[in-house]
Amino acid sequence: MVDCCIAGCGPAGAMLGLLLARAGLEVVVLEKHADFLRDFRGDTIHPSTLEILDDLGLADRFLKELPHSEVSQLEVRLPSGAEIAIDFRGLGTRFAFIAFVPQWEFLQFVTSEARRYPGFTLVMQAEAHTLTLDQENASTGVNEFGRVTGLTYRTADGQLHEVLATLTIGADGRTSRVREAAGLRLHETSPPMDVLWFRVSRRPTDSESVGLRLLPGHFFALINRRDYWQVAYVIPKGAYEQVRAAGLDAFRRSFAEGVPELADRASEICDWEQVKVLTVRADRLVRWYRDGLLCIGDAAHAMSPVAGVGINVAIQDAVEAANLLWQPLRRGDVQVRHLARVQRRRELPVRLTQAFQGFLQEQVVRPTLRADGRAAGPPAVVQLALRLPLVRRLPARFIALGVRRPRVRTPSALAD
Repeated sequence: MVDCCIAGCGPAGAMLGLLLARAGLEVVVLEKHADFLRDFRGDTIHPSTLEILDDLGLADRFLKELPHSEVSQLEVRLPSGAEIAIDFRGLGTRFAFIAFVPQWEFLQFVTSEARRYPGFTLVMQAEAHTLTLDQENASTGVNEFGRVTGLTYRTADGQLHEVLATLTIGADGRTSRVREAAGLRLHETSPPMDVLWFRVSRRPTDSESVGLRLLPGHFFALINRRDYWQVAYVIPKGAYEQVRAAGLDAFRRSFAEGVPELADRASEICDWEQVKVLTVRADRLVRWYRDGLLCIGDAAHAMSPVAGVGINVAIQDAVEAANLLWQPLRRGDVQVRHLARVQRRRELPVRLTQAFQGFLQEQVVRPTLRADGRAAGPPAVVQLALRLPLVRRLPARFIALGVRRPRVRTPSALAD
């Protein structure tokens, strides 16, 4: 019997595991893959997450030990040709930049720190299978089929194992098996886009900045990964087959036209195997919990990739959950009201973030993708507003710091 079993070692699961183990609790984290090396995952560590690492005394070491790039402003080229910058400086935080760190390196860093604490156990190649239930001791009105007392997981050899826990956490992503097993209901929206990810080489003479390139009918985002550019080509929802049917030459031409400074590298895209498709979805659970179970991160609310805030919102879930639950877990008495309080604290920030993403999708992304040679993409009033310094500070603060960002309030069982 452990205090907490966490399904999924993404940003939310890894951070929650660290915080609870740091507070002296016994935590088992299950990760279905053999390692963290999966490409085209989010890389943006925003100031809000850097502040959390600073609360833990880890920010300086994180920035020193992990190769990364720092971006203090986001360059946006509008369909009209005008360029604006969303500047993260002057936000009143020590970390006035976004750090671009491959997610696998971030997860390695967090889990390595968690292993300092004797209560932390990470099991790789362990996929959540079913929930275990105690029907006799269920709380009424929340979990009709019983209190969740842990879960079973399947290892690479096909064997099933069981973990019994005071609290079970679903942090296993947007296709969460834990959420499905608990029968939690989703409220889904339909973002108007999908994303094609690919990479081209980066040269020492290239710009250091990250940028968005909007032109009629096309939307590109560039991420500096030091040795190469990771490119997000935003397309209308469900349009991938049309893009592919038009042929690789047309795809290369679109990239060259949209990002002319990298046009000479379009020829590096030699095969469709180099292009990965992200089907964009956005949703949130109506209720994040059952008796003995809580979902956080993408398992509770899949975020659109707009503004790259998903990792940071998930980490804030983990911090708030740890702040509110470490004492009930230490007592071995986690009640439904404790879990409901986590949702109450986090639901408004999630809703506002998704509303912000939805506004950008409808006012910037959708009109840009629909635009043709006669249209300029986003409405003129939106393009005008984005040129005003006061208006630009609002998305800068929203992207960098989020809404009602939590700070670490859990104790440390070791002298840090």
